[in-house]
Amino acid sequence: MLILVVSEDGESANRAGRELADQGLDWEIVWTDRPETALHGDRVPDVLVCADRIGASGGVGLLGLLRQRHPEAMRILLMDSGQEMDAMNALEVTQRVLPAPLDSIALIEAVESAYELRAMLDDPDLKRAIGRVGSLPAAPNQYLALTRLLRDPDVAASSVAAVVAQDPAVAAQVLRMTNSAYYTTGREVTDVRTAVTRLGSNVLRRLVLASEVFGGGANPAKANAMRDRALRISRLAGQLLAGPSAELAATAGLLAEVGLLLPLSATDDGQGATPHNVAGAYLLGLWGLPSPIVEAVAFHTTPSRIRGFWVTGAVHVATALINGTPPDEGYLRKVGQFEQLPRWRSLANSLAEAA
Repeated sequence: MLILVVSEDGESANRAGRELADQGLDWEIVWTDRPETALHGDRVPDVLVCADRIGASGGVGLLGLLRQRHPEAMRILLMDSGQEMDAMNALEVTQRVLPAPLDSIALIEAVESAYELRAMLDDPDLKRAIGRVGSLPAAPNQYLALTRLLRDPDVAASSVAAVVAQDPAVAAQVLRMTNSAYYTTGREVTDVRTAVTRLGSNVLRRLVLASEVFGGGANPAKANAMRDRALRISRLAGQLLAGPSAELAATAGLLAEVGLLLPLSATDDGQGATPHNVAGAYLLGLWGLPSPIVEAVAFHTTPSRIRGFWVTGAVHVATALINGTPPDEGYLRKVGQFEQLPRWRSLANSLAEAA
């Protein structure tokens, strides 16, 4: 495997290369501090790693250009701490954002998870099963538009409310959930703009996403039950991580069971059932959601298939506890999180009492 690192920090790249070799991995790291070398080199990389501050267009711009030349390569951005919002925005271009300087363990975890996910979703049987579905659930366009709008820190609440109000059904659900036991502060909210101000951008995005994805459909009662369960999973998953990872976990938790919305023909390839989490991850990939969210949906039922805890681990724990099934204790011991389980159970019980 060829890993191309574009960064001014050649020492960290060389050290990571030595550590990979010490672990017996046949991975070659090639380092350059010149973006033009990355753009015009002769070798085809399997993984692209760019520092955030490199070249005239920065790491995000460079990865966007490299994506056109090497569409099959995995893309990783290195960012300094304290750039949480930039890290979230970068996930439209990159599969993973890692802290600078480059760390070999974090690199191994990111690459192996990405390739495991790619192999799972490239399965021909899964593609045939999905292809038999006449109409897949539509992409959550309001959520995606809202996400783009909220990248502007100075955006007015009226502009955000205008996006939410474009679909009266979504607006109604947002108002309904704003006044639920989860979010209310006592005074009833009757207008979308007040709901936007009260909820804050992250919660609002999740509520819009829940309203779009878990719409009424043919069975409104079932859809409502799925939406309410998804919101509890989302809230718990978001409490298990910190910083920008919390928002990723909350969104992934919200969508963990989205595969249950697909017709049975999407989860049966004629040879046996495709797990709903795999079918759901495939759907999220088609929607263009960030890779860590797709990865967490794909692996939250089998977390031991990946290294580390992070978003997938948080969604695994949250989904298990909200659904009343036992978390994978062997996995939690392996990743050093088993001692947190009693506290997490207490959080899940608090959410159940508030429902």
